[in-house]
Amino acid sequence: MKNMDALQQERAEILQKFADAIKEDNKDAFYQTFGDLADSIQQAVMGDFKELQAQQDANVLTARGCRVLTSQEKQYYEAVIEAMKTEVPQQALANINTVMPETVIDSVFEDLKDNHPLLSAINFRNTGALVKILLSTTGGVAAWGKLDKTITDELSASFTEVDLSLAKLSAFIPVNKYMIELGPQWIDRYVRELLSEALAVQLEVGIVDGTGKEQPIGMARKLTGAVDGVYPSKTADAITDLSPTTYGSILDTLSTGPNSKRRAVQSILMVVNPADYFTKVFPAVTPRTTDGRYAHDVFPFPTTVIQSAAVPTGKAIFGLAAKYFMGVGTQSGGKIEYSDEYKFLEQQRTYLTYMYGYGRALDENAFVLKDISGLLPAIQTVIVDGVVKTDEQP
Repeated sequence: MKNMDALQQERAEILQKFADAIKEDNKDAFYQTFGDLADSIQQAVMGDFKELQAQQDANVLTARGCRVLTSQEKQYYEAVIEAMKTEVPQQALANINTVMPETVIDSVFEDLKDNHPLLSAINFRNTGALVKILLSTTGGVAAWGKLDKTITDELSASFTEVDLSLAKLSAFIPVNKYMIELGPQWIDRYVRELLSEALAVQLEVGIVDGTGKEQPIGMARKLTGAVDGVYPSKTADAITDLSPTTYGSILDTLSTGPNSKRRAVQSILMVVNPADYFTKVFPAVTPRTTDGRYAHDVFPFPTTVIQSAAVPTGKAIFGLAAKYFMGVGTQSGGKIEYSDEYKFLEQQRTYLTYMYGYGRALDENAFVLKDISGLLPAIQTVIVDGVVKTDEQP
């Protein structure tokens, strides 16, 4: 059994390959990396289980990621486990009247937001069983004066209807036959962890650069001009620094709301690939101070930087986090079904659950795409005895 540090490093590498496979629409790589992800999680869960077989104290289980299940959750998992043990799990699962309790889905959403900064930053909602919702696309929809047709048309135009069934997130749950014997708490931990990790990668890919066709409209996409359901990418103007002048231009766009109405901007989000953060952004926002030390993450305006493998290298997204809505709800209450379609794992039975969801920016100027491939390091310039020197000079 691998140690935890090795497993965590392996998990990070698998998730990067998983994100790449989704972006490249490489089915073979997707199946391979998904199998590797499931195997990695199962190793961690079964390793903890073997270590704690003799210790059933609820506090210890909680410390290991297992929750104290509600009576409804325990009843559900016990019914699913019994169905999984049968020779015909597809029929047995179909006969289970109960569906995955909402508290399990809530826990998955909590895990997603706690462990993935991008999902925590945006307007990410568990919509339950809702199929359609109304979103306000402006900061305010009230109006003074006589309520005539013009005003009511303006108010109506302030809302947009979002059909959550436009995109479907399918989650395959490979379960080792021996793992069924671990019991409800451990099956719950495995299901929640696998759902959280798998959904998070796909959600981030969609939120950042989703085409809009059977997936969200990403931050990097325009909200108009779709061809066959695919929305075009925004133009990525090149920037070479993160100076106040450059930032002012970005903020000017972000502060322009629908109908050219201005809005206050208190802080912004910067989403960038981890490789670009350390090789491009970090040097650009780490100036050397006059005492010889370095100050890092020095931006001219309050900025939260989020690293996401879903962002293409050489690009960065600046925007208003609250202006991106992502709603995800469960299909049929999140009922788990047996799937015999995928045979890519040995000694596994594959189960399926899927969720409906859709995401989009609330207006065209809420996010800006920039080309940062030529971003330069921050260089401090000082004048000593009338001679101009930089921090790169002795």
